[in-house]
Amino acid sequence: MNITPSKLNKYLMFKLPAAYFTGVRTKELHENACIVTVKHRWVNQNPFKSMFWAVQGMAAELTTGALVMKKIKSSGEKISMLVASNNASFTKKATGIITFSCSEGGKIDEAILEAIDTGEGQTVWLNAKGVNADGVEVSTFNFEWTLKVKSL
Repeated sequence: MNITPSKLNKYLMFKLPAAYFTGVRTKELHENACIVTVKHRWVNQNPFKSMFWAVQGMAAELTTGALVMKKIKSSGEKISMLVASNNASFTKKATGIITFSCSEGGKIDEAILEAIDTGEGQTVWLNAKGVNADGVEVSTFNFEWTLKVKSL
């Protein structure tokens, strides 16, 4: 099965309903980049009338995680993935439509090849930036993904 934006959105509806109901949607998924959007609405806002940080985090994590899933699928190997740590910074109120993007697929390729070659777990840091409709950065997230070839 090929991983596509519509399949990821259906997956969210059934497996991650909090992300789905708060409006997180995959818009594009390419070989080395993923774009996810989320619209500021009543259901995902904080008391300060901007988007709750956790909703931004779900969208940002999906941009990196979808890329990792796509790369694992194309490798043909059975590889486990898990977020080991993350950090974020917020620079502006998140209102309107926020677009998160990650274009670091090459880093994932390197980590997967190293995991396959050595048989040891690997980590890779991936960055997702969130920008508003004016192109102003509202937040940036970094996720440390661990990748390990599953033993038979």
